[in-house]
Amino acid sequence: MTEELRTKIINVCDKKIAQKGDNVGVSFYAFFTNKNDNPELLMEAATWWIQTHELDHFEKAVKIKALVQ
Repeated sequence: MTEELRTKIINVCDKKIAQKGDNVGVSFYAFFTNKNDNPELLMEAATWWIQTHELDHFEKAVKIKALVQ
């Protein structure tokens, strides 16, 4: 995983947890805008999420953050 993606995931998870608490769920789409402005990074996230870790569509933000740290 690139440092760019790792940082993005941690920042988004921290923000979601601060807003909605430890039970907030995220999908890998949470790390991107609705506009596909970085397809390579999106595919990296999708591959990490789906193929590498076989995660469900929504997972707890605290779990995702722990996986990337």
